[in-house]
Amino acid sequence: MAFELPDLPYAHNALDPHISERTLEFHHDKHHATYVKNLNGLVENTPLANESLEGVIKAVAGDASKAGVFNNAAQVWNHTFYWHSMKPGGGGTPSGDLAAKIDADFGGFDKFAEAFKTAGATQFGSGWAWLVLDGGTLKVTKTANADLPLAHGQTALLTVDVWEHAYYLDYQNRRPDYLSTFLDSLANWDFAAENLSKAS
Repeated sequence: MAFELPDLPYAHNALDPHISERTLEFHHDKHHATYVKNLNGLVENTPLANESLEGVIKAVAGDASKAGVFNNAAQVWNHTFYWHSMKPGGGGTPSGDLAAKIDADFGGFDKFAEAFKTAGATQFGSGWAWLVLDGGTLKVTKTANADLPLAHGQTALLTVDVWEHAYYLDYQNRRPDYLSTFLDSLANWDFAAENLSKAS
């Protein structure tokens, strides 16, 4: 069972002007596609070829001899999750149970937003900033390179990609501007709320 590149959940130009069509063409059609191709090559003719993506990640997490498999599998998962963490006309503030949980665990949306943007801005080099559910509590975390909450027993609710190829064509070295735009105009709070509901 070969892993496949999932389609974007919107058109390549749907996030304009915040993320350009050119960025999504490179990021999804080339970077994400390469991780899928590499993963298939690494697991071909092994027992992992019949596992789910999450199964592969859990099976090889922490095994240095399988770092290549982990990195490519995790990046396939991370990117798929990232595409769904955004939507046209997104951003702003969440509502309902998610908003109440953010208020309870962070002391308000503004404090969450500050922590999330700080996590993304201070991730040295490549990586990700996450809103996760950890032991029943919402937290902001950051991971380097391909690492992800799944490898640490946490449930991801929302992520932003801070690898340079995610934003450099549109924002150059202005990563903080990209992070602010993500929260203001792109974040898919319906997706985060759905993930919280499933985990609760």
